[in-house]
Amino acid sequence: MPSLHWIGKEKVVNHHHDVPFRVLDHQYTFTADKTEENSETINTQGQNLIIHGDNLEALKALLPQYEGRVKCIYIDPPYNTGNEGWVYNDNVNDPKIKRWLGQVVGKESEDLSRHDKWLCMMYPRLKLLQKLMSSDGSIWISIDDSEVASLRLLMDEIFGRNKFIACNVWQKRYSRENREAIGDAHEYILVYAKNPLAFKESRNKVALTEDQAKIYKNPTNDPKGRYRTIPMTAQGYRANQMYPITTPTGVVHNPPEGRCWSTVEENYKQLLAEGRIYFGKDGNAQPSIIRYLSEVEGLVPWTWWNHEEVGHTDEAKKDIQSIYGTQTAFDTPKPVRLLERIIHIASNNGDIVLDSFAGSGTTAQAVLNLNKGISGNRQFILVEMEEYAETITAERVRRVMQGYGDKEGTGGSFNFYTLGERLFDDDGNLNPAVSTDKIRQYIWFTETKGTVADEPSDEPYRLGVYEGTAYYFCYEPESVTTLDYDLLSTIRTKAEQYIIYADSCVLSDDESIT
Repeated sequence: MPSLHWIGKEKVVNHHHDVPFRVLDHQYTFTADKTEENSETINTQGQNLIIHGDNLEALKALLPQYEGRVKCIYIDPPYNTGNEGWVYNDNVNDPKIKRWLGQVVGKESEDLSRHDKWLCMMYPRLKLLQKLMSSDGSIWISIDDSEVASLRLLMDEIFGRNKFIACNVWQKRYSRENREAIGDAHEYILVYAKNPLAFKESRNKVALTEDQAKIYKNPTNDPKGRYRTIPMTAQGYRANQMYPITTPTGVVHNPPEGRCWSTVEENYKQLLAEGRIYFGKDGNAQPSIIRYLSEVEGLVPWTWWNHEEVGHTDEAKKDIQSIYGTQTAFDTPKPVRLLERIIHIASNNGDIVLDSFAGSGTTAQAVLNLNKGISGNRQFILVEMEEYAETITAERVRRVMQGYGDKEGTGGSFNFYTLGERLFDDDGNLNPAVSTDKIRQYIWFTETKGTVADEPSDEPYRLGVYEGTAYYFCYEPESVTTLDYDLLSTIRTKAEQYIIYADSCVLSDDESIT
């Protein structure tokens, strides 16, 4: 399999292991006002998160609670075009990225090309996103021609070439431009899944547009509504699907040469009894099966996403201007309909949707739109490193929830976090500035890859029981805990074995503990 090499690669392939664990500091909770107009559509999703901070450290901070739980990941990373927007830097020469590269890659960072820097930036973030993805989850990445070839190879290496699902082509522009030799009218959305078969089984179909549904008509005033007829033949020869069919007028039909009927005779008779077979206006034609529009679940998604169905850049600009009432720092945000399509295909009610390059917050708006109504309960997690995380990203989500202009609010709530203290100090010791609850979450995660159980217990140091092992974290920020017989006497949980954390231990290795 082709592999991708660049300057600095050997320094970043395992860097996700070295990223420090930080706690998430809760700043505030926002909940949309419950008014008479929107009270029935309010869905107070207390677990919606917006995190302000470097997305590499934020993704690491999410692991203790969210590893293996995210169903749909969408990211819109820098395209590495060499151009810069107002506050959105698209050429990875941001001072923060430069400092990070210098720390991770060392002196070699001075020799990195623009593409080397981009790959160094993307690799560890994709590794952490892979950890957060659920077993049936998928990741969707917007990109253009600048880095799509490199991204394919990068994704093949991290996720596996056999995890590739599709390279969707999004028609971002509907009008021609004359600036380039060939006008740029599209971008790509790469899709990879942790388990392609599980993704195929769980992904949703796309609803028909009215234009696609116009082939369904009702010329006979059928009380079941609009329908279309589908020829009842299939390619090839199957002995149990080769039988004569007699029309109501007495005409006998056999399958055409090289084809057979599309169903066995028993099923055909059942369809005939249900009035689901059509023999043409005069009753002489070869049989067709009637399919009603009301029975069509939707269309299997395909890789061509035209602007009529999912929006374009001009629509996206107008959307974001209508929210803020003025021009913002985002000249080319993604249209909400595009994100709604992705999230609809890749997730269901109750699933978690993550965007670690949140930008203006389009992903959150798409989730809220899909959730609108008392049955919708997808959860979003946004991460934005720039200073506008509060003034633009979170503000957009607030306005969408509350309503803006003539738009009714979706309702809902979110928690706003910043990156807090490291769990460990420079000497590798637990940081006393971190709350005990946060440390307990981390310990349980490293042992079980799960979250701390909320089961009640009168044992203050007990974390929980996992696969027959009872875990205890004996820790006091202001004093030293010692594993001795007195401490052991406080343990009452019955388990096959015990793992106990304490500052020191006075029990010798050869002592038998019962």
